[in-house]
Amino acid sequence: MPPSEPLAEPGSIEAELLSRIDRSRLPRHVAVIMDGNGRWAKQRKLPRVEGHRAGVAAVRETVETAARLEIPHLTLYAFSVENWKRPRAEVWTLMNLLKEYVRKELETLVEHGIRFEPIGRWRELDPSVVAALERARAATAGGTGMRFDIALNYSGRCEIVDACRKIVADFAAGRRVEIDEATLSASLYTAGQPDPDLLIRTSGEMRVSNFLLWQIAYSEIWVTPTLWPDFRRRHLFQGILEFQRRERRFGGVGPVEPPATDARAADG
Repeated sequence: MPPSEPLAEPGSIEAELLSRIDRSRLPRHVAVIMDGNGRWAKQRKLPRVEGHRAGVAAVRETVETAARLEIPHLTLYAFSVENWKRPRAEVWTLMNLLKEYVRKELETLVEHGIRFEPIGRWRELDPSVVAALERARAATAGGTGMRFDIALNYSGRCEIVDACRKIVADFAAGRRVEIDEATLSASLYTAGQPDPDLLIRTSGEMRVSNFLLWQIAYSEIWVTPTLWPDFRRRHLFQGILEFQRRERRFGGVGPVEPPATDARAADG
């Protein structure tokens, strides 16, 4: 989606939805559980891997649309620790699609000033995948626009375990810190970022699937029956509009500002 093109064609459904979005009240951080690739393929009597291939277009449009809306943070759930249980051929295809996406989209990410960061135990992936991710991180490190996190070899429970290990290691090294919410938040993969204001799940499933368990404590959750390969900017607009309709109380009795997030840096 080149910057010269309109975000929505005049008279389209997208234009009508976009006109209703209050740009002053956009979510600071949108997280997405991308679900439904397999069902999309099954409905078309195609191999499951074809659903993953089709899902790349949804990733591309979601990233570019969020960046052009000037949403500061976007996190996509791409591959969980549990996904290793899938057939080897499917995992192999997913890893190759990831490398292909990073290679093809790197120029666009740089052009839009998007900072790309993998989160999770991604350094445990195949060395060729790790190398591709490292190249993308380095090339986009100077981006001043949206931060785009992609969760790979990720588990919310593993993230909390890794955070606890980091705190214990800091103690062992003589770095004494208070054990509180701020300390744990600063030790997560997402350290320095606001918690997601909006969590989107595609395919109609009503669960969070071990995703950002600490961070989504007060996220607004929007579930769409749309399967991930069919997800387009109109659906992102719909999710944002639903977010803006809700009254966020954070345990209080009236609308309040989201709680502050510790901004200490992460190790990645």
